[in-house]
Amino acid sequence: LILIPAAVAKLKIPVVASGGIADGRGMAAALALGAEGVNMGTRFCATQEAPIHPNIKQALVDANERDTRLMFRKLHNTARVLKNAVADEVVKIESRPEGAVFEDIRHLVAGGRGRAALEGGDVNGGVITAGQTVGLIHDIPTCKELIDRMVTECHEHLQSAVKKMA
Repeated sequence: LILIPAAVAKLKIPVVASGGIADGRGMAAALALGAEGVNMGTRFCATQEAPIHPNIKQALVDANERDTRLMFRKLHNTARVLKNAVADEVVKIESRPEGAVFEDIRHLVAGGRGRAALEGGDVNGGVITAGQTVGLIHDIPTCKELIDRMVTECHEHLQSAVKKMA
C-alpha cells in the first residue's frame, strides 16, 4: 500500500498501479491510493484474446493465491510463477546446500521452453509466470467483458467506501 501514494507524492507524471490487481476492487484500491490507472498481467492471460493455450488459461482459473512459487531468489532476480513441475525443480536446484548458478537451471527456464508450454498447453512443460492474483481469477472472459465488469465493480466499491464514510 505504500508504493503508490509514495510515487504519487514524488512524481509529476501519472502513476499506473501494477501488481496484485485482477478485479474492480483492486482497481478501486489503486485509484483511491492515487493511481491514474492500472496495469494487469496475469489477469489478461486468462482472457479469450490472450495468445495462450486454453489448458494454461484453465490452469490459471483453477489456481488459488497459494499456487505460485518464487524462484530465482538465490540468484537475486526473483520471479513469481505458477506452481508446476518445472518451478518445483528450479526451486529444488536453487536450494541445494552447495548453491546454484544460472547455468544449473538454464535448460529449465529457457524462453523457448516456456513459450512452447504456453502455446502447446503443457502446464508442466515450462515456467508460467503468474502472480498471486490467480486466486481472483474465476473465468475466461473477453477483454471487453473483463474491463466492463471491472469498471462496474470499481464504481460499486468506490461508492460503497463513500457510504461507509458518511
